[in-house]
Amino acid sequence: MKEFKGDKRTREYKEWKANHEAKSKGLGDSIEKITKATGIKKVVKSLFGDDCGCDKRKSILNRIFNYTNINCLEESEFNYLKAFFELNTKRVQVKQRRELIKIYNRIFSKKQKDTSCGSCVRNVVNSLERVYNEYLTKR
Repeated sequence: MKEFKGDKRTREYKEWKANHEAKSKGLGDSIEKITKATGIKKVVKSLFGDDCGCDKRKSILNRIFNYTNINCLEESEFNYLKAFFELNTKRVQVKQRRELIKIYNRIFSKKQKDTSCGSCVRNVVNSLERVYNEYLTKR
């Protein structure tokens, strides 16, 4: 967390602190907030010391269950997904797969490589379908 430069007694500081503490990067941050608020963290630290493994668990949980921001679909991507999902096919051709992974990587800020792994492609397609359906319900 960046350091606040100013008077810590001001409303500005309280707002800054609330904004910086409110943003969890993942599940690990959320659990840490809960354990701090309930006093569990203090008890664990007193029993097991500063190296209780909490930071490592927090890091692992943040990496596995991160709260990513989803970028908006561009019009061309929406149109591509519309055409793809209207085909209602179980098979994804190589050219389609590459385009779907390109869209997936951009909107989810991921670095998924092109793969022929069926379950990997299915995860990409399912994620994109959820985003696409969300756009349809917002219209």
